[in-house]
Amino acid sequence: MKDFRHLLRCYPLSLLCLALIWYLCLFVNMPETPMDNVPFIDKWTHLAMYGGTTSVIWWEYLRHHSRLVFWKLFLFAFLGLILMSGVIELLQAYATTTRTGEWLDFVANTTGVCLGTLIGWCMYRWRRKK
Repeated sequence: MKDFRHLLRCYPLSLLCLALIWYLCLFVNMPETPMDNVPFIDKWTHLAMYGGTTSVIWWEYLRHHSRLVFWKLFLFAFLGLILMSGVIELLQAYATTTRTGEWLDFVANTTGVCLGTLIGWCMYRWRRKK
């Protein structure tokens, strides 16, 4: 229980982003909007969700730690998010009737995680120079 309180205190925005991703990907049927006419809008959305979440995890991590433990960030903010993305796509394909799992969504999610990691690394370098 102490670990969960620590996570909640140190990573509230990260946990909120993760919960929103699960909710939006598994329980919400997206309504039609004028943005549906934009080519690959769904893929851009996936890229933004995962890139933003990864960046937020890095930001909160750097805010609460004076030293970078790269393997922790790699395990949770990189590999963990990519695996979570794959699980969500599989659940969409096999456990829901209103959603579909797509390989291109997984690629967009992974690309977002990679871009978010790059942004996080830049935040780390900038902070180190200060």
